[in-house]
Amino acid sequence: MDIHFLTKDSDYSAVLDVLLQLRTGYDMETLSAQVDKQLSSGYQVVYVKSPEGVLAVAGFTVSEKLAWGKSIYIDDLITHSAHRSRGVGQFIMNWFKNYAVQIDCDQIHLDSGVQRFAAHRFYLRAGFNIASHHFSMVGLKNS
Repeated sequence: MDIHFLTKDSDYSAVLDVLLQLRTGYDMETLSAQVDKQLSSGYQVVYVKSPEGVLAVAGFTVSEKLAWGKSIYIDDLITHSAHRSRGVGQFIMNWFKNYAVQIDCDQIHLDSGVQRFAAHRFYLRAGFNIASHHFSMVGLKNS
């Protein structure tokens, strides 16, 4: 298994296919447009690849905040449904830990939907703590 940063190469569609397993509100065309838009604003995508194909995908940003200092925020993380419980998730998390140290980040953060119990178990096993509640206000354009 190897980690690659997303480019517009031959893996682009395969990466988006895996990402669609998490972001089901998109289709290939709208997801591609949104990913391209976010890439132009500092969003990065890495993926795990093996001879079996693209096994996992993670979208993230690196930023500095008063509360966290310089940190990585993982926006999107998905292991292909056919490759779960085979160490792929731990592989990409270990990569994130090493990459964070390499680029002088002291913290990694992410949010996870309250209904994603299997993901929560994975994050806790990976060393994450439940450190806060995330509050959101949605539908502001329509009110």
